[in-house]
Amino acid sequence: MGSATREAVAAAKAAIAARPSAATLAVGEELFSAGRAIGGSAQLLGALTDPSAGAKEKARLVDAVFSSLGNESRSLLTGLAQSRWSDASDFLFGVEELGLRVMASSAEGGIDIPAELFAFGQLVGTNAELELAVGSKLGDPSAKAALISSLLGGRASDQTIAIVSHLVQQPLGRRIGALLAAAADIVADQSGLAVATVTVASRLDDGQVDRLRAALAKNYGELRINQIVDPAILGGVRVAVASDVIDDTVATRLKELKLQLVG
Repeated sequence: MGSATREAVAAAKAAIAARPSAATLAVGEELFSAGRAIGGSAQLLGALTDPSAGAKEKARLVDAVFSSLGNESRSLLTGLAQSRWSDASDFLFGVEELGLRVMASSAEGGIDIPAELFAFGQLVGTNAELELAVGSKLGDPSAKAALISSLLGGRASDQTIAIVSHLVQQPLGRRIGALLAAAADIVADQSGLAVATVTVASRLDDGQVDRLRAALAKNYGELRINQIVDPAILGGVRVAVASDVIDDTVATRLKELKLQLVG
């Protein structure tokens, strides 16, 4: 991510904080819809990210193309378009992140979007047929969205359904597991949390989880911990927080020892 894109994303986060009235499910859905429309038109993407175009020109373009959107959605989208981006493709990720942060801000207390995203990721990861259905590049986007609504309707929040539906329709070159993990990180960050994905050979009990959370909190602050049980690691633990990975599994230590012996 280039410096221009980092500044643009920071400005978008500030825009959400400055417009609490925009933190609604409807605005998040409109931003996702706009992102898909922009992603489907190279001409529109180019116009919105053209560094030679003025702020007023871009505002008029957003108003003209997205006249059906509400004022809040158009205002946030205009702010994104008026920012500088390191690469035109970054703009699509920016629209997606803005939508995710609005969704996170719109969730009422008791709605745990990161946990719902993690649970769906676990389901997909253990069902090859489902992974193919929602992750295939050849699948019809509307059919994927309908499948998500069918699978998650009544089992997850409206915010999570909207997020997953958007992600499978516009993956932007990412696999479904990576999509869900990245979305969970952004949603958690908007809520002031970080997500630690912990891989263990057998499930940790509550006391072990609390001790691990306290240890990680020294570096990462308040954390949500998601557990993945994988007997293949044999023992130990692997912890991933965003791009940071701490791998102290028995399987990895044995692999390293084998490499040392061979070398």
